Amino acid sequence: MTDDTRARILRAALEEFSERGFHAVSVRELAERVGVTKTAVLYHFPGKADIVTALAEPLLDDLETAMTKAADAADPRAAAIEGVLDVWLSHRYLLRMNLRDLGLTASKAVFDRFRDGMLKANYLVAGPDADLPGRVRAAQAIAMLSDPVVLFADAPADELRAAVLDGVDRLYAVAEPEARPRGRRGRPPVMSPETIEAARRLYDAGHAPADIATALGVSRATIYRHLPGAE
Repeated sequence: MTDDTRARILRAALEEFSERGFHAVSVRELAERVGVTKTAVLYHFPGKADIVTALAEPLLDDLETAMTKAADAADPRAAAIEGVLDVWLSHRYLLRMNLRDLGLTASKAVFDRFRDGMLKANYLVAGPDADLPGRVRAAQAIAMLSDPVVLFADAPADELRAAVLDGVDRLYAVAEPEARPRGRRGRPPVMSPETIEAARRLYDAGHAPADIATALGVSRATIYRHLPGAE
């Protein structure tokens, strides 16, 4: 088995996962796409989660490097925002895969590194002394970076980058949220069947309820309500 076969499997997996979703694609289908046997795929990757790990490794390495550089920059907020955006642009189709069905969470190690990278980005964007509104605004700014990259993945990267950064600049140009009070909005009290299934997959993969709640944007109580027996 050659390294070329491994690379072809990864290319095919990225295309299939980003178009159809991680859970919708079988190892047999990947093998047929590459033109090898299922055994050949399993020789390189004992399971689909191992394929995700291999696909995610460059993204996670780039994210960690970007956040390390941002921490030492003169303007950590700007450096972190631009760093995360550049990573997303470089790995836009992997990001699309994750948006479809949380495919990156198939590997706990990948999930943990991804979560830690996002927490580091939030800290750098919010600043060390940020209050809750400041941390929320940082989370909103970071969230604004991914959806456009996924939705407009085929757009010219430089144009997309400029448009996304302009949107983030506008977010920080508006008045502070506490100066414009709005009605209280808590986390959603219930989950859709799709979200429940995603939560169940995360739990079965070994993720803690608290981490699942954070990833899905619901309370821990909601997770416990929909996953009886979760500890």
